Formats: sequence, C-alpha cells, structure tokens
Amino acid sequence: MKENGKRSTPTRAEDNPEGPDRRSFLKLSATAMAAPLLLRSRAGDAAEWVTTPQPVFPPSPPTRPWQEELPRAIVPVRPSDTLVPTAEAQPKFDDKEAGREPHQRYDEIVAALGAPTLYELTAKEIPWSFHPDLPWQTAWTYVSAGREATLPSTILARYGKPVVCRFHNDLPKDHVGFGSPEISTHLHNLHMSSGCDGYPSDYYRKDKAGPTLKELGPNEGKGTFKDHFYPNVYAGYEDWRAKYGGGFGDPKEALGTLWFHDHTEDFTAPNVYRGLAGFYLLFDDLDSGNETDASSSALRLPSGRYDYPLAFGDKRFDPDGYLFWDEFHVEGVLGDKVTVNGKIEPVLRVDARKYRLRLLNSGPSRFYEFYLVDGRDREQSFTYIANDGNLLPTPLLNQRKVRIAVAERADIVVDFSRYPINTELYLVNRLRQDSTRKPKDVRKPGDRVLKFIVDRYPPQQDLSQVPAALRPLPELPTAEELATLKVRRWEFDRKNGLWMVNGRLFDRDNPRARIDKGSAEIWELVGKSGGWSHPIHLHLEEGRILSKSIDGVEVPIPPHERGRKDVFELHQTMTIKVLVRFRDFTGKYVMHCHNVIHEDHAMMVRWDVESKDA
Repeated sequence: MKENGKRSTPTRAEDNPEGPDRRSFLKLSATAMAAPLLLRSRAGDAAEWVTTPQPVFPPSPPTRPWQEELPRAIVPVRPSDTLVPTAEAQPKFDDKEAGREPHQRYDEIVAALGAPTLYELTAKEIPWSFHPDLPWQTAWTYVSAGREATLPSTILARYGKPVVCRFHNDLPKDHVGFGSPEISTHLHNLHMSSGCDGYPSDYYRKDKAGPTLKELGPNEGKGTFKDHFYPNVYAGYEDWRAKYGGGFGDPKEALGTLWFHDHTEDFTAPNVYRGLAGFYLLFDDLDSGNETDASSSALRLPSGRYDYPLAFGDKRFDPDGYLFWDEFHVEGVLGDKVTVNGKIEPVLRVDARKYRLRLLNSGPSRFYEFYLVDGRDREQSFTYIANDGNLLPTPLLNQRKVRIAVAERADIVVDFSRYPINTELYLVNRLRQDSTRKPKDVRKPGDRVLKFIVDRYPPQQDLSQVPAALRPLPELPTAEELATLKVRRWEFDRKNGLWMVNGRLFDRDNPRARIDKGSAEIWELVGKSGGWSHPIHLHLEEGRILSKSIDGVEVPIPPHERGRKDVFELHQTMTIKVLVRFRDFTGKYVMHCHNVIHEDHAMMVRWDVESKDA
C-alpha cells in the first residue's frame, strides 16, 4: 500500500522500543506476517530459533546510468552562531533535552584548549530522489540550518579544537515504512566519553527514551535533542599531558576520515539504510587540510574542493521503485543497487589534477572491491594513503584495487592530470556477493557505480603532493611486554539461527568485560564457521593487528591493514589478534559486527572501562 504517495511497509503492531520485547517483536511478528521464517522452541531457559534459507527478493527496477551529477565540491556544515549549549560537565537540562551523562573531562579540556566550536544537526525526514527513473520518496538524513538537505552531511574539525554537536530528533513519530524514529548518534570512531558515543540503548525522541537514559535528566530521559561533546584529542591524552605538561596527545594516534551514523538498538540497519549517516573529517598540523600550507610539517595532500568524501551503500527497491527493507529476517536484505552519496550511478566532474577521494562503505551488508577503469575497462593506478581513515606510514603506490567491508574507509589519491580533457573513467565493483552472509568472488568486468569526467583544467596550479612518508605509527610493546597482557577471546558465531558472541546475545545492562582505564589487552576475534564474514568494529579505541590465521595457520597481514584500525574483517574460520589500549575515558562501550543486520540481531557485546581509583 501507499500513503501520501509513499510506500508503506508494515513494521510493527505497536511503536514500543523499550526492553527485550522490542527484539522479541521483530522475531515473533515475522511468523504472523509472512512465511514461517522463524520457529521457536524452548530447552530449559534457552530460546532456540531455526531459520529458513535467506529469502529471495525481486530485483530492483532497471535504471539508466549516468543521469545525475554529484556536486563538484562538498560544502561542509557551518558552525552554529545561535546555539547556546548545555554542554558543561554537569548539564543544565531544559524541557527539550534528552537525558545524558555529564561530559567527562569537559571542564579540563575546554580550559586547556578553548571553548568548543558549536554545530547543530537535525535528524529529519526529507523528500529524496535516488534516481530520475525511480519515484520521489522519503529519506532520513542529518540537516543543518539554512542548508539544502543532502546525503550525507560533512563536518570539518581539527585536533586541539573541541566540538559540541547538538543532535535534534525531528523524525516523524508516525512515519511511513520501516525503521524506528528514535536516534542515538555514534561518531565512528572518535576517542570520547561513553555518554557521547551513541550507546545503542541511549536512544531518544520527544516522548520516548531508551532504557539506559531513563535515569538521566528531568523527563525520564526523553527529549528532542542531545548535546555530544567531541574533545578532538588524540588517544593517550592523559598520559601525554602527564609526561609533557601540555598538548592534546600523541599525533601518531590521529584519526582522519570518520563518519557518524545512527546506532539505535535493533534498528541501526534500517535507520542508516534510510540515510542517517554523515562524514566527520579531522585535521591536524600534519594532515592540515591545506595543500598550500607553508609549514614544513604539513603533508600538503589534496584539499578543499579536491578532498571529496564518497559514501557507498547497497539498496534494494520494490517493483514500484520504492526503497525496500525486510525488518524481520535475521539475514536481512542485500541491495542490488549501489548509491554514491545517495544517488544511483551518478557522475562526478573533476579537474585535471590530484584528488583525495575518501571512500566509505556505509552498508548495510555489501563488501566492495573497487577498481578504477577507463572506457575499455583497462585498470588505472592510484595511490592508497589511509585505511579506516588513518594515514598509513607510507603511501601504497601504483595500486589498482581497494577492498572495503562495511564501515571501513579507504583514502586514495587519483591524479586526473594524466588524462586528456573529456576522458571518462569509472569506479567499478568487481566483488560479487549474492547474500548478506559473505562476499563471493572477484569477477571482471564488474559493476560500474560512479563515472568521472575530466572536463577542465584547474583554475589554479595543483600544489598538492603525496610525500614518501605520511604518519608514523605508535611504538608497539616488545614481545616480552605483549606476553604479560591479558588475552580475551571473542567468538563470533551463528547458533540456533541467531548471531552471537561467545554464545550469547547482546545484553545492554550487563558488561561482558570490565577493563581498567589505562590498561592494554590482546583481543582474539574468532570466526567460528565458514559460512559468514563479519566486519568487527570496536568503539572508543583503535587496535593494531598482531597476527591473522585461518584454521590455525598464520597468514600475512595485508599492507593496508598494518596501521591502526577500528574495523577488522573476520572471514570464515579466521582468528585475528588485536592489541587494544583503553585510555582517557570510562563507561559503557560496545563491540559488534558492522554488518548492521547482524548487529541488530544481537551480535554485539557491552564492555565497560572502569577507573582503578573509583
């Protein structure tokens, strides 16, 4: 059925996102609405679920390629000049603010680094066209005041300059279609306090609050907005200041290409699928965002209009051309169309010069292996400079492919000056995938998802460069030091038709690990079966891969994975050993599969960082 010209997809009998009944509703409603996708039995206290094979959905309607153009340059969100934040360490709530914890280290960081830059974004339903051959429909996105709504929004930030971002929730309570109109915004993977991290059950709207917000604020956690404090300090800030008496941490710990997205418990996949995602690009004295920077320390990478973020998402549309989602099956929906910044098969016109392209896989489930090709499908080379948004120690030159799992980022530099004016190039995905479970194989020629047209010379000389050295890595502990660290084993598996970690579903109220602030551990991420691939994301801190093995046999770590990472591709019967530190902040955090269908079906664990002095 359609209402007001929009496709209506049944989602639930009652809008009730509280407690464990929320997930139970998703599972039990499936049996009432369609074929018997899930059958439940009990053995003692354990609920067992048996699933049918992944359903086969009709293909999306055909669309003509290269019908729309992306904007020539990304226009970032402007700071707010009207916002009056309630962001001091102890919040002064008004009747519109959702519950939140006091911001950790707020007074200390602001005193040391200055008042925060203020931003306001509103999660809102907007009219959107994915393609001229499909009908106009609604999307959800983050909108800034005075700006035309886009997919996605982009914030530019800088280390040493804190930010307060107020996230308003203006999603319609009685929305049409799938998803859930609460928000809990996660800035992936900023180093920050748990109250601003977007914990899954910290969701809110005007008349509803997640269970972990109910004890906070004057309205049982309900509210239309929440202020997030982004300190923009390097991990290890506390140790650095203790050692050197100032500064904001070790530049070797810098992040670069971050993104924010909704993280509402059980509904992360459909909410992000509808468009709730944006970029947050972080700069510092090394990666300064200024290719004409005269400082000897600046890398002078392509910048400004030549620094272009691209978000790729797999989508599926029903026979009438409306965005389709199945909220009930634990295997979810694999998109057969790829959107680039919300558009299907768009065109990007570029100058004949170097560009920094920041590639993000926003999900929900498809993996990509991208190649740059000319009109005859001949592969073109580029330089790979960053993985998961973090600059590598040295650039990987003359690369011809880049592979990214869900939530991974890859920064590449393409020199379009090598091509004559009017040259057409294509970004092609050659990684085949026919289910949400895992990618299949690489096959030429692949699917063209983005067209570049080199259509003019740049108005100014290209002064950008890719130097031979980028950002050095922090020192690893010695073998003797590593041998003293605590080892935790996390097994990611499918049992009784459900996604589990160490045989258990996500429990929002009870941490599976309690970790001392300032400590380091080795986490073993283990794939327990050969049927699925899981991109594992760790909040708060990044990790360093120490080793990878398959069925007990060690395998090489790919060059692009030898830096700092926050997403770890766990394939089939693989084990990845990761060094993780836990610094500066305390509270509740999560680790989960970023195939967000798996996350929404409880492949997630809570772990808490605790102060040894508490």
